Amino acid sequence: MRLTTKLSLARRIAIGMILASTTSIVSSVGAPAGLETQRSCHAAEEESISDARMTPTVRAIRRASPAVVNIHGQKTVRTTAAGMVGANSQDSFRQVNGMGTGVVVDPRGYVITNYHVVEDVNDIRVTLQDGTNTHADLIASHVRNDLALIKVHTDKPLPTIPRGTSEDLMVGETVIAIGNAFGYYHTCTQGIISALHRDVPVNETQDYVDLIQISAGINPGNSGGPLLNIDGEIIGVNVAVRVGASQIAFTLPIDQVVETVTEMIKQHNAQRVALGIRTDGGPRDGDGVTVTDVTASSPAAREGLKPGDRVVRVGSTKVDDQLDYVLAVLGSEPGESIQIEVQREGQDMMFALDQSGRSIAKPQTTEELAWSVIGIQAKPMAASSMQQLNRRLGTSYGGGLYITRVRPGSPAAEQSIASGDILLGIHEWQTARLKDLADILRHPEMQPGPRAKFYIVRRNQTLYGHLQLAAQNGRSTATR
Repeated sequence: MRLTTKLSLARRIAIGMILASTTSIVSSVGAPAGLETQRSCHAAEEESISDARMTPTVRAIRRASPAVVNIHGQKTVRTTAAGMVGANSQDSFRQVNGMGTGVVVDPRGYVITNYHVVEDVNDIRVTLQDGTNTHADLIASHVRNDLALIKVHTDKPLPTIPRGTSEDLMVGETVIAIGNAFGYYHTCTQGIISALHRDVPVNETQDYVDLIQISAGINPGNSGGPLLNIDGEIIGVNVAVRVGASQIAFTLPIDQVVETVTEMIKQHNAQRVALGIRTDGGPRDGDGVTVTDVTASSPAAREGLKPGDRVVRVGSTKVDDQLDYVLAVLGSEPGESIQIEVQREGQDMMFALDQSGRSIAKPQTTEELAWSVIGIQAKPMAASSMQQLNRRLGTSYGGGLYITRVRPGSPAAEQSIASGDILLGIHEWQTARLKDLADILRHPEMQPGPRAKFYIVRRNQTLYGHLQLAAQNGRSTATR
């Protein structure tokens, strides 16, 4: 379940677990610690260093570190129940600083990190390995698996992280972590894999499954950073540490990360482009991408793509696996023609998929809008029922929508919203009436995108989560 009673995922602590990101009350922040040392270290010429000093660990770090970025920014935390549903009093909010790490997976600036690193951060700031400071946009996220994809603003190709696999990991093998530990940029630590397939609960609504347990030093600020094997390949994304313990930390396996990130980009692409093909392929580099289905009357069908075609290039981007494919499609504009190269029976073939004919009818009613975009049917709470609720909870909510039905597979179902829940608000606005909900969904800030924060009452608790709104008919999604 992705409903939450805490203020911020980055601050969740339960049964001795803490996520490996840094969050602190805003204060003056000095220059990034350790950055100059990092620059001078990488400026050294390898040929002037003896073979004895150029160890496998040094080579691994040098291979991977150019693709590691440091993420930081401020977020507004609602500290009272009133603030959670849109109150603007001064004591309803506070500003906190957060920091974490990310890895570049595409030279255009696409970066994978933990979702809790960028949760509620309006201005995501990124420092590249060479010291360049820039900004990033949140493109897609998967709250349940605590992963996010951001796009760095850059005018030059960025180095990408060499990717390994988590399928053949061994207990006892050497691993290396790189991260923004306590703000010390590109801190490197070494250890071993202590155990595999750990399931780690964080609190009553968040747990991690099938993690790698490691002994390498992981600290606040390491969240989203890479775990490397001795060849300098990423085999995991660092996520959590055990509070009060020494050398117990946890990492999301890279094959799991790639599968999750690929799926969430697929969902994002489905809101933006309509090619009419489904593909299949594994999470590892070189697994390839094969067309499994072609929708009738789609751009792919019109151009002659067939099941069994192996996709080798999209535009100018070479495709070796599913992540390559969805990232390549992510770089296209809605409505434009997309060039796809495939191999069929040993021959290379080029297709231009024209999306210009895509059109969808627009929902006419608030009920249709709520059902298509969120996946709920709801009715306003009676005033007497809200009074009883406020007396029971000791709150002063102005109204809410009683959810009577949830569409399977919808954004609401994905976030475990259920019949009987009371929707209090979305983003910064209350949902006391159906008209409120319609106004919110049609608001320019609610263009389909990575997330929209919602608040509900379930039994005796006020909970929150994040919806990825479905595309609205007749309205295209802004590209990034």
